[in-house]
Amino acid sequence: MNDKISKILTLVAGLIGLIGFYFFIRIVMIGDDVLETDATLQNSVLSPFIYFAQILLIITIIISIVFSAINLVKHPQVLKRTLIGVGALLIILVLAYSFADDGAVMSMGKVLPDGEAGSVSKWVSTGINYSAILGIIGFGAFLTDFVKSLVK
Repeated sequence: MNDKISKILTLVAGLIGLIGFYFFIRIVMIGDDVLETDATLQNSVLSPFIYFAQILLIITIIISIVFSAINLVKHPQVLKRTLIGVGALLIILVLAYSFADDGAVMSMGKVLPDGEAGSVSKWVSTGINYSAILGIIGFGAFLTDFVKSLVK
């Protein structure tokens, strides 16, 4: 990477860190008890920090999407592998959705308040199943790699 660009990025990262540190000091100086009781003070101190974090998140998302798209266009073989990976993840998502339960949310045999059955419950169950399937695949890949390294 170019030295000039590296220095600029270091300065930008330092500036972002200083702004975050400023918000942190403001929050610590006021204290938890005051922030919990005074809604006006809570808005004046916490809201700018939240907006700053949201802006940073949006900028980060935009930069990562743009550079990923540029990289995919420059390297078509990477695009092919990416599409295969996304397709595999979509197939796993469809499987997780098909096995998901849309029943009411239960805890210790009792239906939770606002734990109605429906699409939200189905998608929550899908997320849990999806994570479990990916976890099992990841654990299997880890074990396979571990056994291969032992054999060598």
